[in-house]
Amino acid sequence: MLFVVVVAATALERLLELVVSARHARWAFDHGGVERGRGHFPAMVALHTALLVACVVEAWFADRPFLPVLGWTALAAVLASQALRWWCIATLGRRWNTRIIVVPGLPLVHAGPYRWLRHPNYVAVVVEGLALPLIHTSWITAVVFTVLNAVLLLRFRIPAEERALAEATRSGGHASAGTGQ
Repeated sequence: MLFVVVVAATALERLLELVVSARHARWAFDHGGVERGRGHFPAMVALHTALLVACVVEAWFADRPFLPVLGWTALAAVLASQALRWWCIATLGRRWNTRIIVVPGLPLVHAGPYRWLRHPNYVAVVVEGLALPLIHTSWITAVVFTVLNAVLLLRFRIPAEERALAEATRSGGHASAGTGQ
């Protein structure tokens, strides 16, 4: 099933993100970085892992059909969200991370997608979380992930990131939190 290949490719991309994130975290800590909002990180990992599993489980066990108009449109949205995510990573460079790590003394980034959006990586996450399951009509997974992501994660993560940036800028100069979900 091609859908399983797409979900597996997404899982591999997530693993690559974790490798990049770990490397960037080491750099950030070596440069005085301070981590905030650690409490929600395990829930975020669990929810994103569950998304990948649930996409395939729902498509398989509920015998969801592939509807070409929906499926190809959703795939295009997933690819666009990946492009936006990697644009965020490229723009933030070493500052990007899956965790909230603020490096004091660095200016805020206002380039790339950050010119137009304060949290473009979260836009990528929301689009992908909705679109990936819909490639193969796994609408329950799309709705449940989107709601849980909004209620359990983004509601806490974005304010935690904003607080971390505000603290760093109040304590002396600029800061950069390279975070992604």
